[in-house]
Amino acid sequence: MLKINHISKTFNPGTVNEVVALQDVSIEIEEGSFVCVLGTNGSGKSTMLNAVAGSFIVDEGIITLDHIDITKWGEHERAKFIGRVFQNPFSGTAPNMSIQENLALAMKRGKNRGIGWGLPASLIHEFRAMVKPLNMGLEDRLENPIGKLSGGQRQALTLLMATALKPKLLLLDEHTAALDPKTAAKVIDLTQQVIMKDKLTTMMVTHSMQQAVNLGDRIVMMHKGKVAYDFRGEEKKRLKINDLLTLFDELRRKDNIDTAVASMLADNYV
Repeated sequence: MLKINHISKTFNPGTVNEVVALQDVSIEIEEGSFVCVLGTNGSGKSTMLNAVAGSFIVDEGIITLDHIDITKWGEHERAKFIGRVFQNPFSGTAPNMSIQENLALAMKRGKNRGIGWGLPASLIHEFRAMVKPLNMGLEDRLENPIGKLSGGQRQALTLLMATALKPKLLLLDEHTAALDPKTAAKVIDLTQQVIMKDKLTTMMVTHSMQQAVNLGDRIVMMHKGKVAYDFRGEEKKRLKINDLLTLFDELRRKDNIDTAVASMLADNYV
């Protein structure tokens, strides 16, 4: 279970580049839940995911995972319990190392890696069995550098690496945004299979309303660093893309109204 309690984050405070990224955000994600986080650019969706991953320390609030306070933990400490797939297919892997070497590192996450001269045949056999269901022919290319693969192949492998040890929490940061539609669909299918098979607690940041509607059991919509809407259960199941579009339009209209009111008040003050 993930609990985000009243977290806030401001970047470059007190400067002309100040950005209030998160404002008193609270979310609780139950074990086994699959949450899709939606929002426009600058809404705070990726910032919230990065706060959970430990990419920075929040200014205020508490983050707990399975009742353990991880608020002050570094990113490397949280990586023992959190699997993550990045937006860029070339992140999260060592490009000059082979597929099997990358997989071996993933299997050692959070453990003493030690030193060895090679990979045992039993482990290579296990890796072949892991990648074969991808139907990408990679089981016969385990010695190939992972950096030579296509974006879709690499992203599929990154997903396997992130979930190999069944993390307490899986973070997906727009992990299909850089892929073409056909490849993205294949990676999404794989994502759903892995999450359902291992019942992984998942937070997926996405810009795709189609993905948000079709995947998971909950939608959280972010706006200006806050949670604007939170749909789950039957309410989430009934949501259509047009419903989400309407909600986004309402938020934009409210912004325009707020801006107009602020301008009017400023004019009256002068």
